[in-house]
Amino acid sequence: MFKTIEWTDEGVRMIDQTRLPTEEIYRTYRDYDEVAEAIRSMVIRGAPAIGVAAAMGVALGIKNSGARTVPALRSDFDRIAETLSSTRPTAVNLFWAIERMRRVFETSLSCHNTDAPVVETVRINLVQEAKRILAEDIAVNEAMGRHGAALLPDSGTVLTHCNAGALATGGYGTALGVIRAAVSQGKNIQVFADETRPFLQGARLTAWELAKDGIPVTLITDNMAGHFMQQGQINAVIVGADRIAANGDTANKIGTYSVAVLAHENHVPFYVAAPLSTIDRSLPSGEGIPIEERSSAEVTQFGGVQIAPPSVPARHPAFDVTPHRYITAIITERGVARAPYSESLPALFG
Repeated sequence: MFKTIEWTDEGVRMIDQTRLPTEEIYRTYRDYDEVAEAIRSMVIRGAPAIGVAAAMGVALGIKNSGARTVPALRSDFDRIAETLSSTRPTAVNLFWAIERMRRVFETSLSCHNTDAPVVETVRINLVQEAKRILAEDIAVNEAMGRHGAALLPDSGTVLTHCNAGALATGGYGTALGVIRAAVSQGKNIQVFADETRPFLQGARLTAWELAKDGIPVTLITDNMAGHFMQQGQINAVIVGADRIAANGDTANKIGTYSVAVLAHENHVPFYVAAPLSTIDRSLPSGEGIPIEERSSAEVTQFGGVQIAPPSVPARHPAFDVTPHRYITAIITERGVARAPYSESLPALFG
């Protein structure tokens, strides 16, 4: 089984998702700036995986810091955190992970009175916390899979959009984790994978993952989903999420909203699978979710080849927001939430 991301003595090792499916290449990033660029350029992507990468980037930056005093170390931490925070604005796991590392940083400082031991203690504690975040993410995904598998039919076809598998997480996956769990329980599940223009995460990544696992997968273009729903060939839709507002509004890869509307029209259940860390309780609705706008070249070019007139402008919002009224249920590691989400989601936090 491939590993999306791992901590090594040399640095943070990741599979380069921009080279899939034709090449399975692993790269080691030896400083936090390199990790930030890997996140920005989508070498690693998917909200949970971005969170893990950010945590490891913080740990790597402090590990390599030349600071010998607490003020210098704090200055380095703030600079590292700011650099990583600026990479992808929509995925809330990025900010969640950085804030979690900040809490460990502050706690480590409060436990010592002299500079020399505290600097080394902070370094050790941050590395341990980054590893812990990775291990917890995999465990959370497996729990999510167990909760979500019950929602899928004993036999049928499930549509996915983008990639919410092991590649988008520390391992196992959110939406694909639910599918993996259902298959492991003996359910006869087949998958339709939307190609997910313009970055083709469904074609390049989801299809690659499922084929590697031996789970039957059929690739379709984004504009075919409605046809197959209308023909009764899709029994459920399951996607991941990059940020979920307090009322259940969900930001996910661009095109998710369209799929949700089609599912609603055709009476197909639409499920979101995401860890509790993806729920941003500070936002009352999806209107407050920042939407990343990426380079228009990702729309006007394909594999480096220009496919549109150079004089024609293009837009590339990387995400859209699906209103909660189109979501049948939200699957988390602590159970399944249903409408009204303003009540069911807080209950999961205990």
